[in-house]
Amino acid sequence: MTAATYQYVDLPDASVVTTRALLTARDNIADTVAARAMMCIHGGAGFGKTLAVNTCLRALEPGEDVRKITFRARPTARAVRYELFTALDLAGEPPRHPSEFDRLLKTALAERPRTFLVDEAQWLNGEAFEYFRYLWDEPSTQLAIIFVGGAGCHTVLRREPMLSSRVFIWQQFTRLTLDEVLEVIPLFHPVWADADPEDITFADSHAAHGNFRAWAQLTAHTRTALARTGRARVDQELLRWAFSRLA
Repeated sequence: MTAATYQYVDLPDASVVTTRALLTARDNIADTVAARAMMCIHGGAGFGKTLAVNTCLRALEPGEDVRKITFRARPTARAVRYELFTALDLAGEPPRHPSEFDRLLKTALAERPRTFLVDEAQWLNGEAFEYFRYLWDEPSTQLAIIFVGGAGCHTVLRREPMLSSRVFIWQQFTRLTLDEVLEVIPLFHPVWADADPEDITFADSHAAHGNFRAWAQLTAHTRTALARTGRARVDQELLRWAFSRLA
């Protein structure tokens, strides 16, 4: 389903760290899969949603058949059908008629339990969400669905009472607090392992702001600065150079 690492940039020696949000997601996802239910994980860009979900779902493989679907534009129900056809590795050509297509998908989904990770779900509109509900509601399908997306995902889901009433668990990802930053960032990458906590606080307040994707960017630039200057440890002068590369 996923690669062994899920970092935003190619960052040698980076580790997946167990934030409170990731630990909560692990329990929530396990409970959702066990119940063959639907859940929604939502939050701002760069808060670690996709990384956490990929990590947690990968831990369930190979015992759980996990299929990932990602949308980059607002899909119609027809487009969702085709994405599911591809994700399920179904043989032959996709059916031309919707009713025939629906029967094929329902038959495939009834074969064994499956979990769909629907990433970038903020691109889904009511029609697309409703199609997932339609398949999930079919008594013969053994389906768990994890919707992961930005704030728009939560907003659209809440507007669809037929679907939102069926969502088993809602989880919102937020920025890391400063206490969490000081706890997990030294474990995230060796660059920060022996850094002064004041320098980590300085980096968070001026650049990363509790955003894990921003921390990955900053770490990559800081790693470059250390290599070019030959310095052994992070300091604020070096961090200011790294900040100059960020928007």
